[in-house]
Amino acid sequence: MLGCSAHARAASSTAAPSTLYNGIRLSHPWPPQRRGFSDRIVEPPYLVDPPAVIPIDVGRQLFVDDFLIEETSLARTFHRAEYHPASPVLRPTKAWERRDEAAERTKTRSNPAAMVFSDGVFYDPDSRLFKMWYMGGYSQNTCYAYSHDGLSWEKPSLDVVPGTNIVTNTLRDSSTVWLDPSDPDRAKRYKLAYFNGGHGTQEVFLSPDGIHWRKVGESGLSGDRSTFFYNPFRKVWVFSLRDTSGPGGGAGRYRRYWESPDFVEGTRWQIGQPVAWIAADSADPRRPEYNVPSEIYNLDCVAYESLVLGLFTIYRGERDTREKPNDICLGYSRDGFHWSRPDRAAFLPVSENVGDWNWANVQSAGGCCLVRGDRLHFYVSGRQGVPGTNLPGICSTGLATLRRDGFVSMDHPAAGSTRRIQSSAAPGTLTTRPIRFTGRHLFVNVNAAGGALRVEVLDRTGRAIAPYGTAQCVPIAEDSTRVRVAWGTDLAPLAGETVRFRFHLSAAQLYAFWVSDSASGSSRGYVAAGGPEFSGITDGAGVL
Repeated sequence: MLGCSAHARAASSTAAPSTLYNGIRLSHPWPPQRRGFSDRIVEPPYLVDPPAVIPIDVGRQLFVDDFLIEETSLARTFHRAEYHPASPVLRPTKAWERRDEAAERTKTRSNPAAMVFSDGVFYDPDSRLFKMWYMGGYSQNTCYAYSHDGLSWEKPSLDVVPGTNIVTNTLRDSSTVWLDPSDPDRAKRYKLAYFNGGHGTQEVFLSPDGIHWRKVGESGLSGDRSTFFYNPFRKVWVFSLRDTSGPGGGAGRYRRYWESPDFVEGTRWQIGQPVAWIAADSADPRRPEYNVPSEIYNLDCVAYESLVLGLFTIYRGERDTREKPNDICLGYSRDGFHWSRPDRAAFLPVSENVGDWNWANVQSAGGCCLVRGDRLHFYVSGRQGVPGTNLPGICSTGLATLRRDGFVSMDHPAAGSTRRIQSSAAPGTLTTRPIRFTGRHLFVNVNAAGGALRVEVLDRTGRAIAPYGTAQCVPIAEDSTRVRVAWGTDLAPLAGETVRFRFHLSAAQLYAFWVSDSASGSSRGYVAAGGPEFSGITDGAGVL
């Protein structure tokens, strides 16, 4: 459908490689040109050959892969989000949300819908509101709702379609809405793109308020479940495009990649320019009752702290007796293109209980997650399904939460088998690769309520640097997503130097670390779709 050509490869390549904020050097050409997909797990190149020194000035540093780890005897544990008991938090209650044009035309059962189908959920620091855009009526409209707490949502009466909360009233598939508070032009603060099935393209819109939209363009050819996101690490808009004609052979549903610094002009790609990006592989589990290879149904992404977080909606088959039970898995990227997917279990699963709001299907929201204090909030669509059919049934929006940075913890003692990167690692320790920072205060996200954590700082040769030894470190024995490590003096004398951190854990879980220039612990990292604590897109100068 969107296949690649030699001319396209030349047109989409950057002129020269560049070095990212984390020391990773991009390849040339960029983006990389794939000739096909492997059915085996392929590690990102920055994990195979990491930078000699890793700058850590941007964001909290998460242990979702081995990028930061030189050696450890700790065990890596993957954590799941938990559905909030209030789910679904948005249901189809309005007449236009109960409308299903296809069902009316075919005289079949209607499928009411008030669900994010990507769309977007963001926190707007200007109005101090949570804002949601969603499918209102199955494939019918894009609607808008707002909330003061992220749980109770209001559907305001607007003037676009008077007396409703509809903001676009054309037939639609998935769409993406992105709140862009960094755009200096207030008229472009909100971006929208949705699939035009008749043209096979993305309709592109801008808005000053997320309610009144003006069409500004139309993309090149696209698939029906295509989305986009902003990568602030490189200041480019990235389109995640659905395709099925895989390079080098069939791959089922997979994603193509297109990037541009300009949201509007960048959507005008030509046939063959978007490059092959990511597909499922043999590590993606099959549902035993279907026993068909998994495929990537959608990929929504966002910048979270020091990396790009990916929510992979995985298709595992479908039968006439149950609408496709898609679920959501996680992936992580440190260059915005290559993915590490160490845990293939569902992070946001479908329910296996008939009648539940999410029995048939779960898919992600644009913006992926919000930061609410010590928790991350994930909004997802859920389809109740109609047992014995493949109909979606009632489609609503649910909420799941996770500890901040809580995707992965490094644990002592090990819950399962202990994993050592090097056999010389002392029990209960993790030593980072050589790192460099400009801040002065070390912070950790740790659960040491039943044990303790200490940290020592090592020089290039691995020797402890006085006075930053374990003996001088005040032990941390609490459960906190942000706690400062103290030695009696700060890290200012080591700013700009190449050092390593060695963490010593006893009956504790370590989620993240970072060095801040502020005693409050702001990370200067990205905060996904925002949150009430922030006045911008980073945890830094924009903290309220």
